[in-house]
Amino acid sequence: MRHIVGYRGLMVLCAIVLLVSQVSGQRFLNGIVWPEPPVVTPGEGSAPPSDAEVLFDGKNFDAWNGAKDWKIDEDGGFTVKGVLKTKKSFGDCQLHVEFASPKVVKGNGQGRGNNGIGLMDAHYEIQVLDSYNNPTYPEGQAASVYNQKPPMVNSSRKPGEWQTYDIIFTTPRFSDDGKVKTPGYVTVIHNGVVVQNHSEIKGFTHYDRATAYDKHPEKLPLVLMYHGDPVRFRNIWIRDIKEPVGKEGKKGPEGK
Repeated sequence: MRHIVGYRGLMVLCAIVLLVSQVSGQRFLNGIVWPEPPVVTPGEGSAPPSDAEVLFDGKNFDAWNGAKDWKIDEDGGFTVKGVLKTKKSFGDCQLHVEFASPKVVKGNGQGRGNNGIGLMDAHYEIQVLDSYNNPTYPEGQAASVYNQKPPMVNSSRKPGEWQTYDIIFTTPRFSDDGKVKTPGYVTVIHNGVVVQNHSEIKGFTHYDRATAYDKHPEKLPLVLMYHGDPVRFRNIWIRDIKEPVGKEGKKGPEGK
């Protein structure tokens, strides 16, 4: 009986300690004190979250270099007529882009709706292509890490329909001597379907030679590439990604 009472008493004590630690905002389970996560309001519908930087919302090209006198359509989109590059540089990020290939189909393979999302000043490219009933080499179709890794599935919509890319990108890190400490990684969600899952980037995007890394800054501009096809874009926003950093704290009863 004493053992039962003692066990129950210990359980009550542990529950009290847990409650106090949770109310105080820290558990110290592993001896790490974490900062309070900042509050971000999710966007409703096509609206971006509250901490996103809007790069294009159908009003102007103020965030870009290269647009000149380009026309904005009634539905808030625009047709690419050359290379667009952001004025600001970005590193680890979450990027949302909506695009549409030409409704009238012309050409085939790489000649249909060809463009690209150029990460880190176009060092790394996520392919934009009309891949609806349009066979081409797998590592060159829509949502591929161009010339490196094809998407797991083809989730392309019909020509002319708006499509979405949600891209989570981790930039590579280099040591002082230029060697790669950690490679880049990318996750791509195409029209709500995961098609790249933390895929490792092997190096710079090249069409005609093997991939290889060259040292570059941790932040560089985003590029909408241009390969001669009238691809449309709209509703572009980006979020900086910053992992929380915990500090060593005193271990409590749970972290003995």
